[in-house]
Parts: sequence; structure tokens; C-alpha cells
Amino acid sequence: QLQLVESGGGLVQPGGSLRLSCAASGSTLVNYAIGWFRQAPGKEREGVSCMSSVGDITNYADPVKGRFTISRNTSKNTVYLQMNSLKPEDTAIYYCAAINYCLGYRWPPVKADFGSWGQGTQVTVSS
Repeated sequence: QLQLVESGGGLVQPGGSLRLSCAASGSTLVNYAIGWFRQAPGKEREGVSCMSSVGDITNYADPVKGRFTISRNTSKNTVYLQMNSLKPEDTAIYYCAAINYCLGYRWPPVKADFGSWGQGTQVTVSS
């Protein structure tokens, strides 16, 4: 069964960049659509970005469009989230998960029924 582990978070100043990684094991990522989510203190978890299983469709939440980029390396079985021009409001725990689908015209992504949420990786944007 697919298992995902997030990494790459940290403390960064406003305007800085981070690249998050979502490493898969137990199965190959090309069989799954993958989403990135985040949860800020006191707020509900929300979708940030997604990629279709084929890798041809990506989508983003409005607040991150133009700043974040999702990608994957199939040889490493890893999905990435490149985050540029970070803002304090991007502070959150970031999670990746298999999702039902990623469509360019439908938002937000919905976590698939199988598997549980991982530990996530903390991103803190502060001066």
C-alpha cells in the first residue's frame, strides 16, 4: 500500500523559498493523483496543490498560484512542492496525500479513502 512521507519544511523569512518533498513507498506514484495540503493553527486543513496520476494536470489554490509549483520525479518516486515568495500566511504544517483526482476545473482536491495522514512538515515564515 502507498505510504507517503513529507520533508523539507523549516523556518524561512518572508520572500524566501522552500522545497518540500513527498517520498512514496509501497507503490509507484504514477498510479496515484497526489495533493499537497496544509493546516495552519486554528484553521481547517486545506488543499494547496495537486497533480494527476499521469502528471499532465496540475492545479493550485488561489492564494498560492504563481508562487508554488508542484512537480515529481518518477525515478525517485517523489513529489515536490516548490514554494517561492513565501508569506507569513503560508505558515502551516504541510501534508501530501493520495487524492481521488486532480482536475484543472475542479477544486479542492479530496483525499482518497485509503491511507491516513502523515506527520507532515512544518513551514514557518517569519522575520
